[in-house]
Amino acid sequence: MPARDTRTGTDRARPTARRGAGQATPTPSAAAPGDQVVVGAVPPAVVVCGVLLVLAGLAGVAAAFPTYLVVGGEELREVRGVGGALVALLVPAVHLAMGASLARRAVPKLGLAYAAVAGALAVGQLLIEIYRGSSSTARPGVEVVAGELVLTSGVQRGAGWVLGVAALGLTVVAGVVAMAAWGRTVMDDRGALEPVRSLLAGAAVLLGVAAVLCLALPAAEVPDEVRTDPVTGLETVVTREGPQALLERPGLALLGGLLLAGALLLCSVVAPSLRPRLGAVGGLLAVTVAVLSAGLVGLRDAVTSDELVWTVPGAGLVVVGLAMLGLALFAWRTRRSPDVTGTTSGIGSS
Repeated sequence: MPARDTRTGTDRARPTARRGAGQATPTPSAAAPGDQVVVGAVPPAVVVCGVLLVLAGLAGVAAAFPTYLVVGGEELREVRGVGGALVALLVPAVHLAMGASLARRAVPKLGLAYAAVAGALAVGQLLIEIYRGSSSTARPGVEVVAGELVLTSGVQRGAGWVLGVAALGLTVVAGVVAMAAWGRTVMDDRGALEPVRSLLAGAAVLLGVAAVLCLALPAAEVPDEVRTDPVTGLETVVTREGPQALLERPGLALLGGLLLAGALLLCSVVAPSLRPRLGAVGGLLAVTVAVLSAGLVGLRDAVTSDELVWTVPGAGLVVVGLAMLGLALFAWRTRRSPDVTGTTSGIGSS
């Protein structure tokens, strides 16, 4: 009887050893002390997504400096001064950083989440850019383009517009590739974000709603003019034509505005639920960059133009963008600390 027990135990141990030897061991990546990230299978689509993001970033950098549009015979450029360059290069710089991370296969779901959310937001932005480059008669006679109050009697596309559209198109394609590669990419952590994920999601939804409300009005506006009658001394307020709100434009711009608002709200809901923790960080970072860029563009236009003033919705976009950045940093810093027994205990910040 003892001999049979010994043989049984030996027979049970042998298949287990064979299975363990045939399995691929995931590679642990120490992304943070006390919060070990395990990266397993990384499909080639991750590298493809990274290359697309890098190309989108390079196209965005190149689009910032040449002529954007020629409207009514006046050449318009996105960059006028150091401050304008910093605003214009914000999104391309983050694209380049995330794309390089994906190309190196480092913490892939961080970059995939960023690419997927950025691609979803870029669909509406692409349609709006196509509208800006069109010379449709449905457009108003006076409009604000690239911070300039211009008469849209004729619109000609410049190299900056073409490169900008190319950057948005590459971002959309990168987002599609990221969504396709997400389920086949193996990456996990210790679940440090789970106890506070519902709180993070609630805050992100509120900020997403606030961002959509701010986008519904122009970030920079032409102030009303006060005129005084020289005979009677009566003062009257004359409304001047200014930038159109997100949902006031016709055609493709209206569709793009609706898609942008819907995608922004949806991504604010979905991003905090992405797993692992770094996936949520990537999604929130993409929302942050989009919202913060929209607010800073309004500030740039108000500073560089004598006819525009920064509006409360424009300032609200900056505030919401910074708050979204705070949520991304909170998710990044939330880690599960190991206790003396080697198990995990509590949530801490390193």
